[in-house]
Amino acid sequence: MSGDWKQRREGGGRFAIWLIRSIGRYGGRGVARSLLPFITVYFLLRRKAERRDSQAYLTRVLGRRASWRDVARHIHCFASTILDRVFLLGGQLDRFDVTVNGLDGLHGALDRRRGVLLLGSHLGSFEVLRVLAQERPDYVIRVVLDKGHNPAMTQLLDELNPEIAAGVIDAGQDGPSLMLDIQHAVQSGALVALLADRVHSGEHTADAPFLGSAARFPLSPWLVAAALKVPVVLGFGLYRGGNRYDLVFEPFSDGLDIPRERRRTELAALIRRYAERLEHHARSAPFNWFNFYDFWDHPDARAAQPFAAHAVAAGDAGGDDVRVRGHA
Repeated sequence: MSGDWKQRREGGGRFAIWLIRSIGRYGGRGVARSLLPFITVYFLLRRKAERRDSQAYLTRVLGRRASWRDVARHIHCFASTILDRVFLLGGQLDRFDVTVNGLDGLHGALDRRRGVLLLGSHLGSFEVLRVLAQERPDYVIRVVLDKGHNPAMTQLLDELNPEIAAGVIDAGQDGPSLMLDIQHAVQSGALVALLADRVHSGEHTADAPFLGSAARFPLSPWLVAAALKVPVVLGFGLYRGGNRYDLVFEPFSDGLDIPRERRRTELAALIRRYAERLEHHARSAPFNWFNFYDFWDHPDARAAQPFAAHAVAAGDAGGDDVRVRGHA
């Protein structure tokens, strides 16, 4: 099950999340960070599958065989960003030195009041996106999140920032409901943020070159973008060590309009472009890759994931006719 990320148990669980939150809130970030080496050693020794997949990924991106020291650094980077969630979601943004690039393009798209799809990934910290709320408090930011897959993180969000939690769009609901929630959000002019790098079992996919080999990417985010025809912006929150982050926004499309006869080739081309940008940033911040499973594995489809088909069907109800059947 190495390539099926949904089969991986939640690292640490509620107790670990509660512990790191409590230490961070009452002991301060400095005290909490002093414990990260011990957490790193624990996961390095106890989580064999993640350790193996981390080493395989790092070997690809570094161009040499990754050592245990490299894997430890990878886990420490991940643990650092998990700790920082406590402060980022709690609104303590002044603790961090965040360099923001590409903000003018994002402002321009949102100021047109058409709504924007912000496509991110499990590269770096998506929570640093909260810096936007400080820059422009008039923005409405809705995050698509599978609440059922990571209940400890969902509980953390509920406790730290109920306002943000209330605006989450649950990716675990049925496809038509999910699509309608996203559609309503963008029609109201909101920025809807979702991750575009992980494939659900049975989901429609397309292969794209990524770090030297073909990897599977989901079609669902691009089907949603094609159905809604709103601007698409890529977002990357890269952790640079200490309290430093780089927040990068890249305009990707001013609104997808894909003719039926070119649908397959154009969707595949979009995913290749996305994979190229993801690889660019992964190489610039190699220890920020937080897909701790075999990203290049192609397991057989298991239980069907209806999101793509139903999302497109909901989009059709609004006048779009994008459809993809089977694996692209």
